[in-house]
Amino acid sequence: MDRLAAMETFVYVVETGSFSAAARRLNIGQPAVSKTIAQLEARLAVRLLLRSTRGLTPTEAGLAFFERARRAIEEADEADKAARGAANGLTGNLRICAAVTFGRMHIVPHLGPFLEQNPELNIDLMLDDRNVNLVEEGVDIALRMGALSDSNLTARKIAECRRVVLGTPTYFEKHGEPDCPADLSKHQAVIYSLGGGATWPFKNAAEEQSVIVNGRIRVSAAEGLREAVLAHQGLTMASQWMFAPELDSGAVREVMREWSLPNQDLWAVFPTGRMASAKARAFVEYVRGLLVKEI
Repeated sequence: MDRLAAMETFVYVVETGSFSAAARRLNIGQPAVSKTIAQLEARLAVRLLLRSTRGLTPTEAGLAFFERARRAIEEADEADKAARGAANGLTGNLRICAAVTFGRMHIVPHLGPFLEQNPELNIDLMLDDRNVNLVEEGVDIALRMGALSDSNLTARKIAECRRVVLGTPTYFEKHGEPDCPADLSKHQAVIYSLGGGATWPFKNAAEEQSVIVNGRIRVSAAEGLREAVLAHQGLTMASQWMFAPELDSGAVREVMREWSLPNQDLWAVFPTGRMASAKARAFVEYVRGLLVKEI
């Protein structure tokens, strides 16, 4: 195995924390990974990893080697791309992760033009409402909503969208429309566990109010929230992205326009410590352009 391949194997071991996970990433057997690391340590005459029952931990020398090896791999990848020439477009595979509803509504319908611009590129789109481990899943870029829980993530804010209170005309005909946050106590809310829960923070020109809404239906996925609202089972707080077609058609209606809610942020998140690839950066710019047009 050449030096660059050995460095790549070591980087994967450190990033994933185990020989077996690195082997899955490389699509080789675990014994081959163990042998490569042993040969690397023998060639360098230094211990790079500490092995224990709790896993693998890089030594001080291992951490220093990891940083330099990672940069070397990134520079080699960029050199390959430059040699092929920008005119050839983006190539290879791009693995993207996004929330189910957002991906279905705002990403999947627009993949065609991006792929037409880059005929040598393939996209692997993972739709999952969980915040998956980007390194373990081999994800190049994740599109995540709201506040980021991990401050160590490499992230870039690419768009934001208004959040509103909305419901169907049928629901409002039966129960009336709220005019202010206090009126929400008279209504059934469909509560989105991942979107702020039952506490809705409002403000207008004069004041701020946080209201705890009543709701007999609580859902953990945006698809369920949409179905409950569209079935006239209550009103909800959601981003305009989540109900974009229905807001345009009038199937749902925004209320309490004099009161605003915190905007919904969209972040492009990259594996920690890695420089974003050219194809990941290009896709982020493409998505940003799409959402600017929609807003």
